[in-house]
Amino acid sequence: MEKKDIKRYLTIAVIAILSCLIVKNFAFFGKILTMGAKSLYPLALGAVIAYIINIIMHWYETKYFPKSEKKFIKVTRRPVCLVLSILSAVAILALVLNIIIPEIINAVKLITLKVPPLYNDIKVYILKKLSEYPELQQQANDIFNEFDVKELDWSSVTENVSYFVKHGVVGIISSAVGIVSTIAGYVTNYIIAFIFAIYLLLRKDKILADLNRIQAAYFSEKLNRIVNRICKTGHECFRNFFVGQFIEAIILGSLCFIGMTILKLPYAAMSGTLVGVTALIPIVGAFLGAGISAFIIMTENPMQALIFIAFLIILQQFEGNIIYPKVVGDSIGLPGIWVLAAVTVGGSLFGIVGMLVGVPLAATVYKLSFDVLEAREKKLGIASPARDDEKKPKIKKKRTDKKAKQPVKSEKSTSNKKES
Repeated sequence: MEKKDIKRYLTIAVIAILSCLIVKNFAFFGKILTMGAKSLYPLALGAVIAYIINIIMHWYETKYFPKSEKKFIKVTRRPVCLVLSILSAVAILALVLNIIIPEIINAVKLITLKVPPLYNDIKVYILKKLSEYPELQQQANDIFNEFDVKELDWSSVTENVSYFVKHGVVGIISSAVGIVSTIAGYVTNYIIAFIFAIYLLLRKDKILADLNRIQAAYFSEKLNRIVNRICKTGHECFRNFFVGQFIEAIILGSLCFIGMTILKLPYAAMSGTLVGVTALIPIVGAFLGAGISAFIIMTENPMQALIFIAFLIILQQFEGNIIYPKVVGDSIGLPGIWVLAAVTVGGSLFGIVGMLVGVPLAATVYKLSFDVLEAREKKLGIASPARDDEKKPKIKKKRTDKKAKQPVKSEKSTSNKKES
């Protein structure tokens, strides 16, 4: 038996033994994996933050004297662009929160003021309509009385509150300690993630160079080519998706604000911002923001809420058929049915984060799968049809001029004619 065969059989045996150990002690290895995931969470979060900020920083780097060869410009390009990127992200977040939060507070105040009178009006209206049916009217009146604030037994409420104050202080303190420790843990993780993101962005060129050295030293050229192809395709899909969705959200939010201002609908700033922010989530995002905005507008005027819903349906049609194809277009290269599938599966598994990451991840898998399929078809001699993410090539028209058809006479023939 050759050494290669012995090595291969030993490798298979070791893998089989390790698999049996993992299956037998699955709970133990699960705890180890959970501890490892918790310890690596800040670093993974920092890598995600660095990737998102790098999209903004790359734009600043292309504008910060890109052709200059001065030493001062080269030294300061990376730190200055990083600071500008962080300030831009913070400014966008602060602007969004400054617009949305005060409007939501005002809407909550309005709801608390208008719900009790609305409740009384509904009660009077229902009891009046049921006056012809005394039994139903009595049942409805009993139901309303159960929820009537005036009929509450305030003595029992006071006793319950005093009992809670006497015996629930310890529970409150322990809960408060738990909440504080949880918040401290989250804050620590986010601080570590932010510092790690800054480190990655400042040294990204050196890190990429080191990774290329490791690839060249330890892995084959074929494997490196496959890995680089996967990383390049994934980076293009994620970058194009995030940039396109951000621009599309700004356009949709601005159009919503302008349209509501023209129609004189309330909460135009808040609704436009909310629709724009939620539009970052593909397909379902804008409808989520529209539902919240419509409910808030309904507290002031139900008819205006209906007008807002009709306006937003029209705006969604305009956005889906004109704005989205032009802004995002075919840069992702994923058909609509797979976008819906990616949003559904990603949302069910990981919530909003899954909806955001699912579409570019599915686009990456889609492109790589078709690359493999086309390579296989080429190897078998099968003609590959045009893909959805590829533009149809323009067919050049053949020249039909008379001048193009006439042959060009050579110099020798013309000179012979002159001599004769």
